[in-house]
Amino acid sequence: RPPRSTPLYSSAASDVYKRQAGMWKYIVRRSLLAVPVLFAVSIISFSIMQLAPGDPAAILMGGEYIAIASQEEIDEIRSALGVDVPPHIQYLNWISGFFVGEIGTSIFTGISVSTMVSERIEATVTIVFYGIFVSIFLGLPMGILAGWKMNTWIDRSVMIFAVLGFAIPGFWLALNLIYVMCVKLGWFPVFGFRSMFTDGPIQFLKYSTLPAMTLAVAFMALIARMTRSSLVEVLGEDYIRTARAKGLKETLMLRRHALKPAFMPVITVIGLIFAAAVTGTVVTESVFAIPGMGRLFVKAVGDRDYPVIQGLMMIFATAYVFLNLIIDILYAYLDPRIRYS
Repeated sequence: RPPRSTPLYSSAASDVYKRQAGMWKYIVRRSLLAVPVLFAVSIISFSIMQLAPGDPAAILMGGEYIAIASQEEIDEIRSALGVDVPPHIQYLNWISGFFVGEIGTSIFTGISVSTMVSERIEATVTIVFYGIFVSIFLGLPMGILAGWKMNTWIDRSVMIFAVLGFAIPGFWLALNLIYVMCVKLGWFPVFGFRSMFTDGPIQFLKYSTLPAMTLAVAFMALIARMTRSSLVEVLGEDYIRTARAKGLKETLMLRRHALKPAFMPVITVIGLIFAAAVTGTVVTESVFAIPGMGRLFVKAVGDRDYPVIQGLMMIFATAYVFLNLIIDILYAYLDPRIRYS
């Protein structure tokens, strides 16, 4: 190790400092770029609800009452709902409330959207993380085996599973899991949800395994396919052939030289899976009757409960942008080839 005063040490320390400074600038720049994206999403979410047919006051009063209601009663309801002001004022009131946790009140229940979300967010988040964990835990080894044993029966079996995983609709898989695992075998309850924190992990696993598996199958297939493709590409590089020519063991070569560069594209896919799983719970929660945010969104669309729809769309979009931001930062941190200029 050279003394601190030598030019070699100064140059190495300077390179490390420049990379760290550049990384922080990159993080700040990517974070600032997420702001206009969220702003555009908020305008689109708000505009869609404004363009939707129907008057919120008429929806709340019902068809038979709106015909006999006086104009004063209609105006009073519109004022209570906050839709008696111009659209740009409505947008400013809504977006300013979003940043402080007040994203409107349900037309039908009179409960704030933030309260409704807080009561259902645990079910959605825990099932999403459970499903993603299963997909990563099983998908990565499958992809590694398929890439390592390319053009063998292992590779072909994994690819057949990947094709089937993409092709099977989520609702069809969920209904068949219920029929086989619940109705025929009786291993799991059919519907409902139990909290990991209040009901214990055993009850949570009994009620959440099938919904998590429904989410995990397609994601598992995607991770396996991407891992296999990336690993096959890395194994064809010159430095891998050189390592093999020197007599390095296959397992050692795979662990030391092939897996890390092969995982870089997989990290991006996992980030997209997290974002997709948030919206993918809509079907899963509806089939398994789970009181989560996805089922709340379906009910709000059916009832035309505009404040709930707007709030959930904004929450889903914020989660999507935030997760992509984390993946961009993580990808740049792990891959030394990324430049921060």
